[in-house]
Amino acid sequence: MRAAGRCWGRRERALLWGVLVAAWEAAWGQLRYSVSEEMPKGSFVGDVAKDLGLQLPVLRDRGVRVVSESRTQYFALLGKTGHLVTAERIDREQLCRLVEKCVLRCEVLVEREMQVYEIEVEITDINDNVPSFRQAEKELRISETSAPGSRFPLAEALDPDSGLNSVQSYELSGDEHFSLAVQTGPGGDQRPELVLAKALDREEAAFHELVLRASDGGEPAQTGTARIRVAVLDANDNAPVFSQAEYTVRVPEDVPVGSTLVTVTAADEGLNGHVEYSFHKISGRAPDIIKLDSETGEIFLKECLDFEEFSSLDLEVQARDGGDLSNMAKVTITVSDVNDNAPEISVRSSLSEISEDSPAGIVVALLHVQDRDSGPNGEVRCSISEKIPFRLEKSFENYYRVVTSRELDREQVSEYNVTVRATDGGSPALWSSAVLWLRVLDVNDNAPVFAEARYSARLPENNAVGAPVLRVRAWDTDLGQNVGVRYRLGEGRVRGAPLSSSVSVEAETGALYALRSFDYEEVREVGLWVRAEDGGAPALSSNVSVRLVIVDENDNAPQVLYPPAASVALVRERGQ
Repeated sequence: MRAAGRCWGRRERALLWGVLVAAWEAAWGQLRYSVSEEMPKGSFVGDVAKDLGLQLPVLRDRGVRVVSESRTQYFALLGKTGHLVTAERIDREQLCRLVEKCVLRCEVLVEREMQVYEIEVEITDINDNVPSFRQAEKELRISETSAPGSRFPLAEALDPDSGLNSVQSYELSGDEHFSLAVQTGPGGDQRPELVLAKALDREEAAFHELVLRASDGGEPAQTGTARIRVAVLDANDNAPVFSQAEYTVRVPEDVPVGSTLVTVTAADEGLNGHVEYSFHKISGRAPDIIKLDSETGEIFLKECLDFEEFSSLDLEVQARDGGDLSNMAKVTITVSDVNDNAPEISVRSSLSEISEDSPAGIVVALLHVQDRDSGPNGEVRCSISEKIPFRLEKSFENYYRVVTSRELDREQVSEYNVTVRATDGGSPALWSSAVLWLRVLDVNDNAPVFAEARYSARLPENNAVGAPVLRVRAWDTDLGQNVGVRYRLGEGRVRGAPLSSSVSVEAETGALYALRSFDYEEVREVGLWVRAEDGGAPALSSNVSVRLVIVDENDNAPQVLYPPAASVALVRERGQ
């Protein structure tokens, strides 16, 4: 028999859980803020409490906190004001060096209600980097037979800032033999080229000194320079010629370290036919990951590739002969994803205990699941055992809720280890799991149960007052105060007198005692009920019948009923 909880009835509990679930459904939202990079720790980002309509007591009392998948927590929530502030100084170029729009994501978690609010913070760029060239001084060797209008690629300046704060223009200063042209690449990058404006004459000038200046668009603008020394060569050689103008190769991210990714080749039929290879353009982490063999043109792997860090590398390789004539080729290395990351499960919030009379649909845990792979390799499916009274619900992007699928019964199962398994779509699939421990709290939903369906005992008449009769025993499968069974007699009478004047029951033990001496000739049987009541609020109880049979003893002498005693005396008198 089910009963209400200690304080509230079932209807009130169900109503409360319904309100919480409704609040859960309405809780998912998204906030967007922006903050400049390099702001000091504690800088204001946004008024989360105001934008979400949360009262400050909620922030203090309900376990509100900021969580993110990043190892470094860049934001914090101030409980006194509800403001989102920076928790660390943020360097946009360090976080998003290959991304035009730098966005950090975090979530505000209200633990007690298991509500999640997603927050996106755009890190805006400031002009805190100066354009720079990989080589501050560069020497070019150009044949004096080169025709005016000939173009020679120059190294681009690097500026990790974005937008207008990155490189916007180039200027060349030097002499009248050279001018500058700037080509726009496929990605919008500017590629400077040295243009021969006037024929060279080695006898007139063996060297030309130039200065290339790169400027960004910041206010104020910042500049970087590179010195270019042009050596004029005699007309006795030809520049190397690559077998391909562009090399394109696709490699899986799990290719072993030391593997050759691509080999570039350039031929030189001139007098100085020996060719050496070098990187003309290489950026980001590429110099740490790949290496070029200057003799063979092999580009091989120094460190493991990671598709999740970058999906392609764009390079320019220069081939230079012994006469210092050179040519360029573009190399594109595309990295393909492999299933090398197992899904990650984070328990954002969870209950450690739940009342056994909670209705189905109660949220017991909020899980965040992600897989750093892409495509099918990053598609995650979650599951739990069908043999336990819980189910999974997809609630928001990358979020799952673990909810009860039916009412629980502590007397059957007092605690659960709920294993949630996340499996990706790779082949072979990778998986991970998280275990939730949940204790089921007792409610007074079980009445005491007597050991026997009915009791009976034989009591000799003329018993001593206070003599023990028998003992009834009842058990309760609940816990704590819900278990404390006490016994009492039911209402009744014996020959018109209250039952309680003839029999008593000890409340703690269930032992019955005779409070009077019974006379078989007056009372041959006593029928009564004993009630066992637990300590719950409200209490539950059950009754059992008890039959006391009074056993006759030889305590009365025989009596002559006929003839009467007076008649016998008369006969005796006449006979005398």
